[in-house]
Amino acid sequence: MNPPIRGQLALVLHAHLPYVRHPEHERFLEEEWLHEAVAESYLPLLSRMLGWEADGVDWRLTLGVTPTLGSMLDDGLLRSRTGRYLEERRILAASECDRCVLEPARRRVAEFHLEFYSQSLRLWEAIGGDLCGAWRRLGGSGRLELLGGTATHAVLPLLRGDPEGLTRQLDIGREEHRRRFGSDPQGIWLPECAWSPWLDEVLYRSGVRHLVLETHAVTGAVPRPPAAVFTPVRTPSGIAVFGRDPATARQVWSRHGGYPGDPRYREFHRDLAHDAEWDYVRPFLPDTGVRTFSGLKFHRVTGPTSEKELYEREDALEAVRGHARHFLESCRNRMERLGPLQGRPPLLTAPYDAELFGHWWFEGPDFLDAVMRGAAGEGIRTITLSGGRDAWPDAPLAMPAESTWGEGGHLGVWLDGSNAILQPQLRQAARRWVQAEAVGVPAGVDPGFHRRAMAQATRELLLAQSSDWPFLIRMGTAREYAMNRFDGHLAAFHRLLDGALGEAAPDHHLLLERESAYTLFPETALNRPAGTNRDR
Repeated sequence: MNPPIRGQLALVLHAHLPYVRHPEHERFLEEEWLHEAVAESYLPLLSRMLGWEADGVDWRLTLGVTPTLGSMLDDGLLRSRTGRYLEERRILAASECDRCVLEPARRRVAEFHLEFYSQSLRLWEAIGGDLCGAWRRLGGSGRLELLGGTATHAVLPLLRGDPEGLTRQLDIGREEHRRRFGSDPQGIWLPECAWSPWLDEVLYRSGVRHLVLETHAVTGAVPRPPAAVFTPVRTPSGIAVFGRDPATARQVWSRHGGYPGDPRYREFHRDLAHDAEWDYVRPFLPDTGVRTFSGLKFHRVTGPTSEKELYEREDALEAVRGHARHFLESCRNRMERLGPLQGRPPLLTAPYDAELFGHWWFEGPDFLDAVMRGAAGEGIRTITLSGGRDAWPDAPLAMPAESTWGEGGHLGVWLDGSNAILQPQLRQAARRWVQAEAVGVPAGVDPGFHRRAMAQATRELLLAQSSDWPFLIRMGTAREYAMNRFDGHLAAFHRLLDGALGEAAPDHHLLLERESAYTLFPETALNRPAGTNRDR
């Protein structure tokens, strides 16, 4: 018999990747981001959810799937390439089993990877490569809540001077969620948790009823909430806002003392591709001549040394059990302290990037599994954000402070000296887009070309607004790729508008090329005036 409920825990995973579909290449480096996330995060997480269902676990989880990620997961070409990726990793792991026949400890790691990729491939085939469909079915049980997102993960406070663009980001994001998952989302994952008070009415009008913000957005709210982040607050428009619990964030996210840094866990940065003969691993990597990642990693974190020890799966699982126990005990202890002060069981909101679990922290899905299975035994009830909103109809009224969950807690990551030049270009493009839409079809321009060119120009502008490009530039990771993508989208945007407005000859070749490369969002949604995708 489980103990009485001491509090509620809202585990929230944010699944997002930039749109990295590249049909013009057989293997493309940045496209590997998707295959790695599917193999190491999304499939393992789905496997755990199916296990909870099969075993009768009383589980609740909130998962945000952004439209760019959903579009890639639904894409036939990318599905076939993901399947190829999984099969090739299985083949490579089998080859490593043969190569390590005289090294028992290393062979055990190779055999583990062989079983891991074999299981992943079996699950992939069982769901027909349709991850979104599997999540949609689980969402129907009420245990998994699927959050919506903006069209291309744009930082919304940066769109204050572009109301048409802001509305289009929200409208298309909502329509994509409805088309993919069968219903309107009640909640949204606000890109980068970037909030400004003026967004309150805008988001409510677009159908948003709850969202997650960084801790200081709630602790700095006006008036200051009496229970800090341990209950939701309600904005003047009526949106339930959940503030991130700082303790659960530190335990999982922190570079200094967080669980993933335990020396028993698998090392992310050292990969078979870095150690093996080049001709041996080259067929499994993008054709860049660079040793990237093969997906097979034989070493554990060990410590701050280049001499890493071999991975021991049982030791890693022992660490998982210990960390899940510590996590739940910490949550329970704080709930026991907070409950009497609040007069009712508190709520802890724990949001994370979904890709942390499995990709960055390989044992992360095992950790979530142990937490979900052990929560009830500690008197902790897991809950979705919708459930949390409904459980607190009397949430205190407060307006959250401006914030993001980026470095420094403000917009500095996206308005850094390294990337600030992007914003004036986006504002100029947004103004031109509004003017072009107002003009309609000019005399002498083929209406069919105009319709398609305007739709594709809208795609290009939406993709250029993605928060990923300034982030990658600021962090110095894939900087050249991010700049090329941003510049390419804006260049195509302007050339397509030139043709649509009759200011230059229509570039049919460019239109076909861009339509083939960037297939996300139906043309009907892109050509619909902003603000008409509403039934409220």
